[in-house]
Amino acid sequence: MSTSKLILDVNRRGVATLTLSRPDKGNALDGEMLTDMVATLRRINDDPHVRVLVLRGSGRHFCTGADVGEIKSHDDAGPDTGGVSIATVCDVLNLCAKPTVAVVHGACLGGGLAIAACCDAVIASPDAFFAIPEVRLGFAPTLLMPFFLAACGPRFLRRYLLSGERFDAKRAAQIGLVHDVLDPADFDAALADLVESFLLAGPIAVANAKSALLAVGTAAEPASSRADAEAGSRRQAMIDEAQEGAASFREKRRPTWYPPVSP
Repeated sequence: MSTSKLILDVNRRGVATLTLSRPDKGNALDGEMLTDMVATLRRINDDPHVRVLVLRGSGRHFCTGADVGEIKSHDDAGPDTGGVSIATVCDVLNLCAKPTVAVVHGACLGGGLAIAACCDAVIASPDAFFAIPEVRLGFAPTLLMPFFLAACGPRFLRRYLLSGERFDAKRAAQIGLVHDVLDPADFDAALADLVESFLLAGPIAVANAKSALLAVGTAAEPASSRADAEAGSRRQAMIDEAQEGAASFREKRRPTWYPPVSP
């Protein structure tokens, strides 16, 4: 599937690559793009063939945030681009049951940074730079804050949220927004290794683990919630995927859910 502003490619092994494709605008997010992203992300989430989602940007930048030229007003949801909000895209991406990877180069700003923060893994090139510049545009990105907060914690967020200043990929790694900073020559191999790791994991187990992690967050659970989690864990241990995982470990072979590499 491709639109004028998004390109989706799904290979035989179930690896979906979604590329933001407005290179002349720094992949800035307009209303059409946001609407298409929500629909595409939901379709990916519902597709049993898709095992991993990789997000990329075309041209010089990953994503420069909202299309400022299209902004009509500001509110707690962020810039109003006349349709779906960036917060809605982030919600859908954050809750995606598949492992998600952001491959960041150039600018990763505002809503673009929120999108990267919603991914399970982020790898960046040394030329990547980041900022949450909304305060410099005169508003607070209130509904994006939980995504920033989950990625870097309150102490670092207070500085970069309130100043709007730029920081580089090394700093982004230090504060937890980025997992690895890699030279462009190493990108493809590192991405392939990461995707391979996700493909080795049981898809049902991944979905359950991600859902449980998002539900737990950082708050301590009451005893009743822990009891429910323990009961759920026992049920998961009995499903076919768990049985196959144990068997493949004992037999020192790949599990049946691992997609073979095409010749």
